Amino acid sequence: MWDKPQALNQLANSLFGISLLLLFFGVLHYAVHLPVFSLRIVQLSTTPQRVDVAQIEAVARNELRGNFFTVDLASVQHAFEKLPWVRRVSVRRYFPWQLDVTLEEHVALAHWNGTQLVNTQGEVFAAHTEQVLPKFIGQPDTAIEVMQMYRTFGRQLAPLKQEVRQISLSPRRAWQLRLDNGMVLELGREQAEQRLARFVDVYPYSLAPLARTVSYVDLRYKNGFAVHLPGGINGPGGMAKSHAKQS
Repeated sequence: MWDKPQALNQLANSLFGISLLLLFFGVLHYAVHLPVFSLRIVQLSTTPQRVDVAQIEAVARNELRGNFFTVDLASVQHAFEKLPWVRRVSVRRYFPWQLDVTLEEHVALAHWNGTQLVNTQGEVFAAHTEQVLPKFIGQPDTAIEVMQMYRTFGRQLAPLKQEVRQISLSPRRAWQLRLDNGMVLELGREQAEQRLARFVDVYPYSLAPLARTVSYVDLRYKNGFAVHLPGGINGPGGMAKSHAKQS
């Protein structure tokens, strides 16, 4: 090969090109690690309503590693999403030393099984609140269904100016409601909406006069319902049966 000038020239050019490439990457590595690119500002796009600002600052201090070029955005995003009340996070770079953080917070709709909360998307999350919220009781992975039925039942009860304070879905998929006046409605597993509609239809003329004394209404009858009266028409704990108005 040494007696072939053309081959030697090609080898020299290749070595020169490799040297330039190594030099380029060396300079690039040096440049991106310069102190001038150290992260100095973490900017929140909106003011948090529920998330503790002190916790946000703690994440920024403890989790931000590297500089503008080397910081792991996915890792930073994951760290922020661990904070209570944080639903979703977006993190973006702004040259030369700033990160912009957008926090989407949960909006609590109800308590979930006494230990967690459920948001307006039907997602269960862990956080503490002093808000007075309705109670949802259900099986794992049924929060969205319970939320949807809560809204459906709420619309049905609107003419009575009553609200659902507790909604339960049992393991056997039976629905039960507790209204804001303390009345419990047993809807059962089938035709829950139709049964509640029947209750709403007869309530004004059949139950409204007894609303303060009625504690429990069993709507699982085909053409009527049973009413529990604590004082009872026949003594304590009495039951009165009523038939739905026929159309």
